[in-house]
Amino acid sequence: MKYTERIIAEVQKKDAHHPNFIQAVTEVLESIDSAVEAHPEYKEASLLERLVEPERIVMFRVPWIDDKGKIQVNRGFRVQFNSALGPYKGGLRFHPSVSLDTVKFLAFEQTFKNSLTTLPMGGGKGGSDFNPKGKSDNEVMRFCQSFMTELSRHIGADTDVPAGDIGVGAREIGYLFGQYKRISNQFTGVLTGKGLDYGGSLARTEATGYGAVYILQSLLQDNDLDLAGKTVIVSGSGNVALYMIQKLQQLGAKPITASDSDGGVYDKDGIDFELLQEIKEVKRGRVSDYAQKRPSAQYYEGKGVWSVKADIAMPGATQNELDLDDAKTLVANGIKALVEVSNMPLSLEAIKYVQEQGILYLPSKAANAGGVATSGLEMSQNSLRLGWSFEEVDLKLKHIMQSIYHDSKQAAELAGQPGNFLIGANIAGFNKVAHAMMAQGAV
Repeated sequence: MKYTERIIAEVQKKDAHHPNFIQAVTEVLESIDSAVEAHPEYKEASLLERLVEPERIVMFRVPWIDDKGKIQVNRGFRVQFNSALGPYKGGLRFHPSVSLDTVKFLAFEQTFKNSLTTLPMGGGKGGSDFNPKGKSDNEVMRFCQSFMTELSRHIGADTDVPAGDIGVGAREIGYLFGQYKRISNQFTGVLTGKGLDYGGSLARTEATGYGAVYILQSLLQDNDLDLAGKTVIVSGSGNVALYMIQKLQQLGAKPITASDSDGGVYDKDGIDFELLQEIKEVKRGRVSDYAQKRPSAQYYEGKGVWSVKADIAMPGATQNELDLDDAKTLVANGIKALVEVSNMPLSLEAIKYVQEQGILYLPSKAANAGGVATSGLEMSQNSLRLGWSFEEVDLKLKHIMQSIYHDSKQAAELAGQPGNFLIGANIAGFNKVAHAMMAQGAV
């Protein structure tokens, strides 16, 4: 049995109750097999055994008082997975679906994604099963203060720097940062995604969506295709999907869908970015509200957007949102490229099918690295006590995404798998982490 196969089997046994984590580990280890086999010293040093085991897992209760004066209790998590390349870095997610399995797989993925950016960041992730939807600002504030009261003892600007994620936007980051500052009596870059008035970075809000479009542009140009004029299926309607839609429109493409947990909307005239932005960011509404205000739009309650015919698909909502049947529908409808923008949005079967059909494909750890890359740039600005212009940050982001594309392409070619960006991105991310771990000894 190969070294990677043995480790996958051990993870399946030890973490049988963590299916998302098993899926993430399987996808990575199967794709880096050639890189591991070329270095027998990795096996001697038990590198993979250490690589699939988090350095630290923190779980804690989060008691908070609702507006009726009743004490509520949620569960909080922080998984500090790997610090070989730098301080742990990864978002906080507030959503009812959050579990240890969720944050563990996300932290594992984050390790390689951060490596790809070439910035000095390790991998981590955290969050809570708290749902900010329907809560008052005061309830969200009290929850965030309680959450940070415990989390604060485990993080720091040179230890672990969380950011936002699903359910954690500017409001939540502000409350979290305020509580950390109160407890620590320090004004440091301990969180990214902060407001511009207190150490945030321009272009951070747009970064993940913009970055996904920049790497898509590199993929298309490399295959003699033009993004301008292409129709694009986008799933999601949060921060990532919104600014993906905006950048696609700026570059001449036509995004025609958006979605949320209640259903999907198809707009034959192209998504009206300003209208969707107002509904989602200002009014905190649903995509069904968009369809009511836009005559050219159709709303499909309880359904996704994968049956819509288009040139490109960009899933940007959540993990495992696109299965094998969805992939078959996309291919049958003539899709030319598929870019994973949310974390692990395709099932393993869907990924395999898309690749077998010759569809241009980019995995999430490469395509959605723009957000954490710009978080890394925010950390740099905080350390320097400087602020860069939107154009400066955006240009650095574009260069990072182009670098990720070319590094992944080169790694795939060296592995004898030209054009396989799943293998390329995983190997490129893994190599840097592996070299650092070997250099630092048995830690």
